[in-house]
Amino acid sequence: MRILIAGAGIGGLTAALCLHEAGIPVEIVEAAPRCEPLGVGINLLPAAVTELTRLGLGPDLAAIGAPVAEMAHFDRHGNVIWRQPRTGQYSLHRGELQLLLLDAVRQRLGPAAVRFGRVVRDFTASPAGVTVTIGDQASGRPAELHADALIGADGLHSAVRRGLHPAEGPPVASGITMWRGISPGGPGRAGHTVAVYGCNTLTKLVVYPISPPGAGTVRLNWVAEVRCPLPSPRPLPDIRAALIAHFADWSLPDLDLTRLFTTAPDILQLPMTDRDPLSHWGRGPVTLLGDAAHPMYPVGSNGGSQAILDARPLTTALSTAPTATAASRAYERDRLPVTNRIATACRTMPADAILTLVATRAPNGFPDVNTVLSPTELATLSTAYRDTSQPVLAR
Repeated sequence: MRILIAGAGIGGLTAALCLHEAGIPVEIVEAAPRCEPLGVGINLLPAAVTELTRLGLGPDLAAIGAPVAEMAHFDRHGNVIWRQPRTGQYSLHRGELQLLLLDAVRQRLGPAAVRFGRVVRDFTASPAGVTVTIGDQASGRPAELHADALIGADGLHSAVRRGLHPAEGPPVASGITMWRGISPGGPGRAGHTVAVYGCNTLTKLVVYPISPPGAGTVRLNWVAEVRCPLPSPRPLPDIRAALIAHFADWSLPDLDLTRLFTTAPDILQLPMTDRDPLSHWGRGPVTLLGDAAHPMYPVGSNGGSQAILDARPLTTALSTAPTATAASRAYERDRLPVTNRIATACRTMPADAILTLVATRAPNGFPDVNTVLSPTELATLSTAYRDTSQPVLAR
């Protein structure tokens, strides 16, 4: 059996490593002309860390990742609302993780295992397999590749998903605009906090280090969220000024927001989007993986983690099912219900409703959160994260 993966992102590369480990030949085509350490931070939940460790990448993760000690919520004045210890979780730079996976793929599968600058134009499935039309981004010339199965791991705007579900339309906007950046912070620690400030009905900020312990001055990854339409593209100084204005009434004792926003070399500005969950991902020997299959709001650190966790069930199905088509359906029966449940939970995250209650009831801060929230309301925060992460941790 020969597998073709569209997309050399975190999910596609992890799947290639799993398939190779199982002795299944695999090739990856990627639309981008090359892989560079681009992007911002990512959190990997314990089950995803376990999967990458199972693939022999544990020491590499420890070398580039910051171990997470806790997750905590604060109001816009820095008062503690809720905190929970975390173990086995890493924060790291998404681009560095992708390069780590790419290096492993090249070392194990060979330097030509990933073909960059190649985009999926079309595909046709038959009992004999899948014929995929690939476009060369540099020359524009098409070529045909044949495989027993095609895995669309090509992200939110997946060409493979569009071919499988042509009437779906664009991603669904949440009404929230996100700004993302990486800024220099203070000295590193053995463990750190993933800190969430404010609420997404007004303004929200997530901040965490992405440098390993002992790195000296660390890099702080941050995500600012404001419930407003995405503005037209503006020069960077205007973006920074707009961010400072959005958070002008904030007062965090341990974080200088003006410095945070102005010292980031680059700032990404994008809408928070996902797609409606599908009743099925593929047909015949064609299926989807990662964001192409189940894009979800960046709540609970599930996006990258779920892409990684798709790889093992896919490999198991392709190793045991009698045909690639049977394998694709078995993989979907395993993963689709889990990821649909998590994506839906991310859309209706009860934690955000509780954080909004705090902002409404105590807009000027509070000395003790127990004077603001009942024990039942506080417990909702723990339950919310359990509901989105328990399917991940259980595997």
